[in-house]
Amino acid sequence: MRDLSRSNAKLPAREMLREKNIRHFTPMVWLMATANGKRQPRLVPYIQDLIFVYDTREVIDPLVERIRTFQYRYLRNTWREPMTVRDREMERFIRAVESTQSPRYYTPEEITPDMRDRKIRIIGGPLDGYTGTLVTVRGSKHKRLLVEIPMLLAAAVEVEPEYIKLV
Repeated sequence: MRDLSRSNAKLPAREMLREKNIRHFTPMVWLMATANGKRQPRLVPYIQDLIFVYDTREVIDPLVERIRTFQYRYLRNTWREPMTVRDREMERFIRAVESTQSPRYYTPEEITPDMRDRKIRIIGGPLDGYTGTLVTVRGSKHKRLLVEIPMLLAAAVEVEPEYIKLV
């Protein structure tokens, strides 16, 4: 879904969905922001208008009709076909992102072949059973697993070296 409300809106879509007890997920990052002359860390959405909503069209459609800044995100080169993500892929992505303090998000264009090092499987720990690629970023001391929602978003989450098995 898209949330076209301004960044300083009193009631952004994620807050409205929380009040209505509709399950949703917004990828969030910490940024330093100035408020009242002081720099403070602030949790903000990675992509301002991106929000994942887990519900049926019967529940979402009335909200979209009533709130002009809350819209479906449509697939490219189609005629008004809403973008959907499989439940399993979304659950996997959310679980991986919530397992670490500081996930790094990437758009598909930002992921280069150089970043993808090797295929790995996680054995043990909070991400037991995950498979993916080991992200290598020059100068980084941390091992990261790349978890993707195809064609939309990817996150690199920290993994302890003892849990990594090369495939």
